[in-house]
Amino acid sequence: MQLTEAQNEGLLRVYRVVIPASDLQAELDAKIKDIQPKVRINGFRPGKVPPSHIRKVYGAGMMQEIINEQVQKSTEGALREAKARPAVEPKLDLKSDLTQVQDGKADLTFDLRIEVMPEFEPADPGTIAITRPVAPVEDAQVDDALANIVKANRTYETKDGAAADGDQVVIDFVGKIDGRPFQGGAAEQAPLVLGSKQFIPGFEDQLIGVMAGEERTLDITFPEDYAASDYAGKAATFEVKVHEVKAPKESQADDEFAKQMGFETIAEVREAIRSRIEAEHAEQSRAKAKRALFDALDRLHTFALPPGMVESEFNQIWRQVEADREEGRIDPDEAGKSDEQLRAEYRRIAERRVRLGLVLAAIGEKGAVTVSDQEVGAALQDQARRFPGRERQVIEMYRKNPALLAQLRAPIYEEKVVDYILELTKVTTETVDRETLFAEDPPLDFSEPATEEATAKPKKAKKAKDETAE
Repeated sequence: MQLTEAQNEGLLRVYRVVIPASDLQAELDAKIKDIQPKVRINGFRPGKVPPSHIRKVYGAGMMQEIINEQVQKSTEGALREAKARPAVEPKLDLKSDLTQVQDGKADLTFDLRIEVMPEFEPADPGTIAITRPVAPVEDAQVDDALANIVKANRTYETKDGAAADGDQVVIDFVGKIDGRPFQGGAAEQAPLVLGSKQFIPGFEDQLIGVMAGEERTLDITFPEDYAASDYAGKAATFEVKVHEVKAPKESQADDEFAKQMGFETIAEVREAIRSRIEAEHAEQSRAKAKRALFDALDRLHTFALPPGMVESEFNQIWRQVEADREEGRIDPDEAGKSDEQLRAEYRRIAERRVRLGLVLAAIGEKGAVTVSDQEVGAALQDQARRFPGRERQVIEMYRKNPALLAQLRAPIYEEKVVDYILELTKVTTETVDRETLFAEDPPLDFSEPATEEATAKPKKAKKAKDETAE
């Protein structure tokens, strides 16, 4: 095999590989000789099939195996020559006529295009300073949350008189379009709180004032954006029979209510609510700190990115954008932008993600951050629980697919590296209110590139080779 570097620019390495036809034929002869004693073909005694006949029957398939093996060997050789890790799967550009190669009439010649991982020195986490917002839990928040729980768990009792907004009615109904009942348009003994907006617009409004035992026909038009497209925009009638009218019975936030919720006292309920809100605040505070950390890391590093990694990340983002469009989920901020503008913005986001991924990996490697099999196993169990009754199949599927396991491992590793960096980073806490804590983050600003002082310097060539060799 002849391996020659044809191009070395930035992160791209191109190697011309030439495997002489004589070498390929010699390997084919060796394979034929190795299997000859085992070959059984009608008309020949076992082990006595002539090599020429084996070549005629099995030669093409055997040669394809040899070519595949040579491609693998040459790829490994090219990576050793480059002294670097590949960023994406190497690409092969065949230069020979494969039929001629298989017939032994031409050398196997191809180019290997390899994108290598960039070499850079990550910023020292100890030099980074960020502000982390924190919000205490106010008593008023607990009061509001408790009031909502009480309201959501209110009971209803039968009343005399007409149904008012907020009352519950128990009804039978049959919906018809063009005089014919339609699927999913009927129910019996259905409880409905008027004003809850559970039903089609106009349905609940027309039940205001009904009495127990009354029958009423409602005229309804389905919304144009109704989920079931067969009914969207169509007129319908609903024949309704009212069984009961009930008024809400106000519950009190007392120990009796607490026992209904599975607690002993209302104080325990309040403490549970406070703990839940504190957990929400802590999670959001960490999310804000993580965003600030990522912004700082992004500003501190600039280096060439493997185009293949960026393209893969961009394609993943763009597929999600198109899926959102098909389902009618369009960000108002993007509504007036052309595809060209959006592609440019999302490509910058893809570049940021790739850059941050490489930086986190480099810092995590220097900090000896690892993910244990137990942590991956716990994540796998959590994933399996999302598919009740199929847990075993899900676990088996992941265990047989290293790529799926890698998808479970990646977010665990990222969070552990973030924790590691935050321990070393200078973090200043700032007390804010809940509204500020949960305010939407400002959009990413790509207008200003990193300054020379805030740029991660590439490693020196000697150091890069030494570390690669390790």
